[in-house]
Amino acid sequence: MGCYDCCMRCLGGVPYCSLVATLLCFSGIALFCGCGHQALTETERLIETYFARNLQDYITLAYIIQYFQYVIYGLASFFFLYCIVLLAEGFYTTSAAKQTFGEFRSTMCGRCLSSSFIVITYVLAVLWLLVFAFSALPVYFFYNMDATCHTIDVLTETPASINQLCVDARQYGLLPWNAVPGKACGMTLSTVCKTREYRMTYDLYIAAFAGAGITLLALVHCSLHLAVNQAYLRRLGHRGKERGYDLYGRLQRDRGGTLCSPYPANPSDIS
Repeated sequence: MGCYDCCMRCLGGVPYCSLVATLLCFSGIALFCGCGHQALTETERLIETYFARNLQDYITLAYIIQYFQYVIYGLASFFFLYCIVLLAEGFYTTSAAKQTFGEFRSTMCGRCLSSSFIVITYVLAVLWLLVFAFSALPVYFFYNMDATCHTIDVLTETPASINQLCVDARQYGLLPWNAVPGKACGMTLSTVCKTREYRMTYDLYIAAFAGAGITLLALVHCSLHLAVNQAYLRRLGHRGKERGYDLYGRLQRDRGGTLCSPYPANPSDIS
């Protein structure tokens, strides 16, 4: 076998669908965890600078942000390992790899393991759908804040009406109702929207939201791919049984219609 044939044989055993799903999952988790972690840090800084003067007003929010950052560390580690396991599962469930490395996936243990990965990936996709919806909340908050700032910039000639345009962090549950000032109005809000911290935080939340969507797409793609591979292997198993039955029938025809065992049916007949 030449070098070209060896390369084609190796490339034929690569599970491209699983590889694409793994790369999507890696990129999505990297976006979500990296941008989400930094966005939470910048959010705490914005709240501390413009919406709360007393430490006790945002100490609960600071603890929640710290808790979510630890959750992000765990998610990054878990999905990094799980994507590697799914890629390995894709290698073993690919039909080309099955023909190259043998009938490993035709065993009962292999089928149960593949079914378990399908169920786990499907459950993770459903749970990540909630994460995807939750990551849209800060994007919604900053979108409303940006729209209010745009309205203030348009109405700069009427300062009386500008002061009535506010963004209240207490309405979104970020601060308690007794927090002072708890909101930003008028030109103060317009100044906040023009700061580098605000623009960067808004962009980071959008990137984290996009990363959550990419991860969800990767999980759905991977679960569908595993299900298709499982169905394909079952069909191969049925074809193998049918070929066995055909071989048994041919042997019967070659032996004159009967196929008997060379061993005696009763052990007492052995002399």
